[in-house]
Amino acid sequence: MANIMDYLDWRGDLTFAQSPFNEVDNLLLSQLVYVDLGGIVPGPESRERISIEDASRIFFQTHDEQKIMEKISMTKTAMYVLKKLAESERFKNATLGGYVNDISLKEQSQFSVVCIYLSDKSLFVAFSGTDDTIVGWRENFNMGYLSATPGQKKAVAYLNHMVGIGQWKVRVGGHSKGGNLAVYGSVHCKASIKRKIISVYSNDGPGFSRSMVESEAYQELIPKIKTIIPESSIVGLLLEHEEDFEVVKSTNIGVGQHDAMSWEVLGTKFVYTDRVAEQSLLLDEAMKAWIVELDVHEREVIVNAIFEILEDLKIRTVDDLARIKLKDIQEAMKIKKSLPEETQKLLAEAVKLLWKTGNQTVKQYVKEKIESRNSKK
Repeated sequence: MANIMDYLDWRGDLTFAQSPFNEVDNLLLSQLVYVDLGGIVPGPESRERISIEDASRIFFQTHDEQKIMEKISMTKTAMYVLKKLAESERFKNATLGGYVNDISLKEQSQFSVVCIYLSDKSLFVAFSGTDDTIVGWRENFNMGYLSATPGQKKAVAYLNHMVGIGQWKVRVGGHSKGGNLAVYGSVHCKASIKRKIISVYSNDGPGFSRSMVESEAYQELIPKIKTIIPESSIVGLLLEHEEDFEVVKSTNIGVGQHDAMSWEVLGTKFVYTDRVAEQSLLLDEAMKAWIVELDVHEREVIVNAIFEILEDLKIRTVDDLARIKLKDIQEAMKIKKSLPEETQKLLAEAVKLLWKTGNQTVKQYVKEKIESRNSKK
């Protein structure tokens, strides 16, 4: 089945005047921001921009493709999206500006974003999802107890600054955590900025706290939000969503469906199905039941303890984590024993609780299936 790269083979020769912006364009541009554009695309302090065609040429002159492909990161193939965009009539003359790639261990934040100016006189603001840094993944977990993460606050400030320049019609989007930042930034930016925003795309992005989705500002934005998740979504079902979502088919299975390159495309649309996979719903119910049982302080202690252990083991990227050895696990157990007694106890209780809620969810699911089957006899 075709994907976003095939879409460029089909539609790449058509301008936006011939074929208007569509949801597949959104996903392509949300992948583009995963490319390391540092030193190539001007930052937000500059009014200068560079074409996608020129940015691609410079990137492949200065980066080693083989080294990038040796990484474990799911987003490493984004560089080929850049190359194919640069070869298409539809995108090669689009310009890039306002690039930020800010990784802060102190703030526990990984924040990356770029502005893409298209020929239809529109601006697409693409927020990046989590890269291969552990600090980026930590920020995802921090969403479980912080009212606003540093990345979310930066998303608001960025939109207020960049979208305030010029009279563009604006679309905001991102994949994974980038989808969350796109929605959060659009909900909390200035009213004058909101009026310019015509749509917000969350591509398998996690949700928010219950208080956030019930807020007036969020409710007002719902008509502009388009949330897309794969059948076996895990990331996209985390936390709370109030808006409707559409379920796209994927050529991968399980967690691999989070990879946007696996999403099925037909023409200018994704290939949709009418339901989320049952295992995803089960996991979602179990995780939500588990989170409800933990107060905000307990969530914070658990997240901090886990990532402090990883930091002590000098695990700073997904590649480091994948190369973990038995001796590292043994060292992690020693580090755990050195944690405060209260933290050790809370970690143990949290694991037991997760196991308990998971079992309860599965048992309830099986019971409902049996009752449904019996009622049909």
